[in-house]
Amino acid sequence: MIKRILLMCALLLAAPALATAQSGGVPKDVLKLTVLPGWRTASGTHMAALKIQLKPGWKTYWRAPGDGGIPPQFDWSGSSNIRSVQFHWPRPEVTNTNGMRTIVYHNEVIVPVEFTPAKPGQPLTLKGRVDLGVCNDICVPYSAKFSAALPANITKADPVIRAALAKQPMPANKAGVRKVVCAIEPISDGLRVTATITMPPTGADEVTVIEAPDQNIWVAEASSKRSGNTLTAITEMVPPSNAPFMLDRSKIRITVMGAKRAVDIQGCTG
Repeated sequence: MIKRILLMCALLLAAPALATAQSGGVPKDVLKLTVLPGWRTASGTHMAALKIQLKPGWKTYWRAPGDGGIPPQFDWSGSSNIRSVQFHWPRPEVTNTNGMRTIVYHNEVIVPVEFTPAKPGQPLTLKGRVDLGVCNDICVPYSAKFSAALPANITKADPVIRAALAKQPMPANKAGVRKVVCAIEPISDGLRVTATITMPPTGADEVTVIEAPDQNIWVAEASSKRSGNTLTAITEMVPPSNAPFMLDRSKIRITVMGAKRAVDIQGCTG
């Protein structure tokens, strides 16, 4: 609760800067968005990517940016022949500004996006929009539209997208993660989640990010501590109802990032 109040205060204090930026303080070319058309995979999905180029010194946010960030939101409603969309986010950077942790990408990021066609073997048409935050001395919301044709007959992999895929956090089964247990207890306005993870250290400055299955659920910055191969991370989740709620442990996502590597953990047990 205290963190939410502090965040609201920070946003209120930042409001004049936001208004100034939206009225002309941000260069029109601060962000360039390009669709890399990619290729049709052996499994029948289509691997494409969004290339986000920012002016030097500018940054944008990861999918779970922290209390001070603006998470990206995508609208694919104008697209055709798409059954599902899966993002393959490269490892981001962890920054601290005025005591507030944010998780970002600087200057450029290529985000692979894997589409499952509604009609296998047929072309896909992308027509969408992304709303995201961009920051330099100020942070502002930014919208960009994009469109592209993704033919079904291109099967040669794009090395640029391949390189971006290689920058993803390691999956848990390849990172030595042996056990992930999440204890859940009700609090006045939601739930407290304590994740106990048996895994090797990821290096210095280890950070743990816990995500809820629903983006409408506010998740506090996790505090974490390590003892040997046991990592314990604690966070609070607050839904729009401001009350305890049912939470499916198998849909909790945990990312552990250290100086040596990052690890993506999908789900935990009770």
